[in-house]
Amino acid sequence: MEGEEDGPPLAVPIIGHEPEAEVEFEPVGVTIITGYLGAGKSTLVNYILKEEHGKKIAVILNEFGDELGVERAMIREEDAVVEEWVELPNGCLCCTVKSNFVQALEQLITQRHRFDYILVETTGLANPGPVASLLWLDDELQSSVRLDSIVTVVDAKNLHLQLSEQRESGELPEAFLQIAFADVILLNKVDLIVEEHVDIEKSNVVDALKRDIQNINSLAHIMCSVRCHVDLNLILERKAYDAKHAAHLQSLLVETNSQISSHKHDSEVKTVCVVEQGSVAHDQVKAWLEEILWESKDNIEVYRCKGVLNVVGSEEVHIVQAVRELYEIIPIRKWKAGENRLNKIVFIGRKLDLNILSASFKSCLTS
Repeated sequence: MEGEEDGPPLAVPIIGHEPEAEVEFEPVGVTIITGYLGAGKSTLVNYILKEEHGKKIAVILNEFGDELGVERAMIREEDAVVEEWVELPNGCLCCTVKSNFVQALEQLITQRHRFDYILVETTGLANPGPVASLLWLDDELQSSVRLDSIVTVVDAKNLHLQLSEQRESGELPEAFLQIAFADVILLNKVDLIVEEHVDIEKSNVVDALKRDIQNINSLAHIMCSVRCHVDLNLILERKAYDAKHAAHLQSLLVETNSQISSHKHDSEVKTVCVVEQGSVAHDQVKAWLEEILWESKDNIEVYRCKGVLNVVGSEEVHIVQAVRELYEIIPIRKWKAGENRLNKIVFIGRKLDLNILSASFKSCLTS
């Protein structure tokens, strides 16, 4: 049986490093790693910290320094939010956040010459939405960092149990939110799946789990793993929030059935897709989105939103993205000759009503 923690990587305290000459850097990519308790996210982080991948990665972890057994020698100010900075033999840089995340990230950026990528591990009961929205559109951080993707580690053996958990408060289980916000989902511990019936193939069980995940979040890329061993090139530099990323754009430009989800209960988290031909008025789309995202029209809760728009009077493809209440609508390239100029918006959220979303979106159409 796999444990949540692997043995810690060998840690080497950073001592006596002189700061290098000031250099202009591009915003550094940040990947958020989340997952339910016991799913294996710390196993994934440890794998990244031990693997000889040739990448200089800074990792912000929760209470990780105590596990490494490293003395807190780097920062000793009473108001320090980062307890230690630790350099590993493979070039990775670790720190432990004890207080304010933004301040910790700002402190990390002062070490920018030592790394070219950042991983942030959340706690097992964390909703990644607030951190994602903070990184995506925070004015102070935007010039230094960019949100690259959210990676959610899922326990294949216990996923159904976690999704069926009921909260006395009526709140949604964190496992739903972690899947809903994900750009990449690592279906971990597939080797531990135990079928209830011997005549059911393991591949069928895995396929069923993938369908359940896709019903919640059809935008996420799903990968299977054992002990979180996965090609790191599939985890890092996903550019999930880069509007001009070609792979994301092409998938959005393919017309699909409006009702993606097969969920029967409107209270559950699911994916729905609004697809309409014609052109839309930019300002009306903004007002429509703000009513949905800011005012929770008809009790609809939107966690993620991504789509393409054919804006009237423009020859450019516009892409729309939203994380919680934050959104952007930006032009990214010219429409190609003969290209299907459709409007397609994918919503991931709770209590989504496709009829309401489709009907209200039609008010934005100009033709």
